[in-house]
Amino acid sequence: MIRALLPHACFPTMKTLMIVGADLDRTDTWIKYDKTMCHACVSSCCTMPVEARLNDLIRLELVAEFERGEPPKNIAKRLMKDGVVERYNQKTGIFTLTRMGNNDCYFLDRKSRLCTVYDKRPDTCRNHPRIGPRPGYCAFKPKD
Repeated sequence: MIRALLPHACFPTMKTLMIVGADLDRTDTWIKYDKTMCHACVSSCCTMPVEARLNDLIRLELVAEFERGEPPKNIAKRLMKDGVVERYNQKTGIFTLTRMGNNDCYFLDRKSRLCTVYDKRPDTCRNHPRIGPRPGYCAFKPKD
């Protein structure tokens, strides 16, 4: 879990400060968010379930605009068959995007750890971490 070291000059009484990655399931271990942290992170937020609404699916080009009139349940059934959506909550109208076996988002590039649909990403991703399990904090895990 120990991933990075800060120079001892920052902390005169300590030689180094070890930064341990946050535990995704324990929001009390999450770190106050700063947008400069993302480039140094393993994209741990991209291993959380991604909830999407119909507008998100249209933006992602998974659903065509003309399908807006279709029953969402039918759209969900098709997207589940295609392996893009893992479940649909009819009561809330929320689709949950499929994750890979290691919990990575379906759209996260395995090598670069960057979003392959960044400009079209769902609102859940756009609003994180302003909105989420612990607003203003993220599950930062430094890269090796």
